[in-house]
Amino acid sequence: MTRRTVHGPAPVLLASVALLAAIALTGCSSGSGGGTEAGPKPGGEVAAKGSEAAAKGGTVGGSGSGCELPVVFDLAQRWKAKAVVPDEPGSEFAALSRQGPVAMVCEIDAKPAGHIGFLRVWQGDGKSGTPRQALEGFVKADENASKITYTTSTAGKLSVAEARYTVHSKVMDESRPARAFAVATPDGPVVVHLGGLDAQEHAGMLPAFELAKRSVRLG
Repeated sequence: MTRRTVHGPAPVLLASVALLAAIALTGCSSGSGGGTEAGPKPGGEVAAKGSEAAAKGGTVGGSGSGCELPVVFDLAQRWKAKAVVPDEPGSEFAALSRQGPVAMVCEIDAKPAGHIGFLRVWQGDGKSGTPRQALEGFVKADENASKITYTTSTAGKLSVAEARYTVHSKVMDESRPARAFAVATPDGPVVVHLGGLDAQEHAGMLPAFELAKRSVRLG
């Protein structure tokens, strides 16, 4: 299992990621104003239909799955999971791998499926409260979050708290949608977050997020 540590000044890393992503998008577009792609993205057939079901490509959370987690859920085809070792609280780079009451423990990359973005899994300790409390703490810790709405649902026997909100990117000078859901486990709450470079990328990755949400169960 490959593990990586998140480090580096947050503003610099975030700016670099955004600029590299923008270059990647420019390279696959025709024209300078409309951003119309020359052809469909590999594995990105659902980009225009965020509600279309994603095909299952495996699971994450169990031993040998890329990330060992307190939960298991289904992955969309070609998405790749990699474990993350969060920096210690109070360390120089903790802001990159910790948000509110939870720390990042897994990144699931959409690039092999033709999208620019990640599903990120965050975990709190047993004292982090209910799924709703953990989710509220996570979202409110993002100073750029606004227009937040919360809902609840179930996945099997698990209660699921979900947040839909908007994040304003200072680097891209635009707002984009974000989604996150949280569940409770004996080891503490788990938050699964979906962002994306922009609204189009977010919509294209929503089926993978929905697949994870409806299939989540205790590991």
